[in-house]
Amino acid sequence: MVSGLINENPTVYERKERRVRTDSTNTDEDIRDPEHPYSLEQLKVLTEDSVEVDDFKSYVRVTFTPTVEHCSMATIIGLSVRVKLMRSLPPRYKIDIRVAPGSHATEAALNKQLNDKERVAAALENPNLVEMVDECLSPSFE
Repeated sequence: MVSGLINENPTVYERKERRVRTDSTNTDEDIRDPEHPYSLEQLKVLTEDSVEVDDFKSYVRVTFTPTVEHCSMATIIGLSVRVKLMRSLPPRYKIDIRVAPGSHATEAALNKQLNDKERVAAALENPNLVEMVDECLSPSFE
């Protein structure tokens, strides 16, 4: 992962029991934190309540809460969530990724960056960013 951690000792929570899935999609649904060997769920960066899905309108909104207000990895976290959804959902879905209100020092800039198609496309052309995102999305072997 990354050296020089922003939040060296994050609070780690129990994983929630999940419903059994009946389809054949990827069974490892966790997205790992870019700095720690924990999932975003274990760090309460993401919760079930932070995901809104409107199948009728083909709309998904994910609101995440970084562990610290000045988290430098917030962009990577948001990009990882977006890429996971882009790979998992049909292309008809509009994906909206947001930082929880009041949870980050540059909330407005992050929200704009994470939802701008050109900025996201440019980020996904950067091999270093793609490598970080892929690491966050790779299966864990717990």
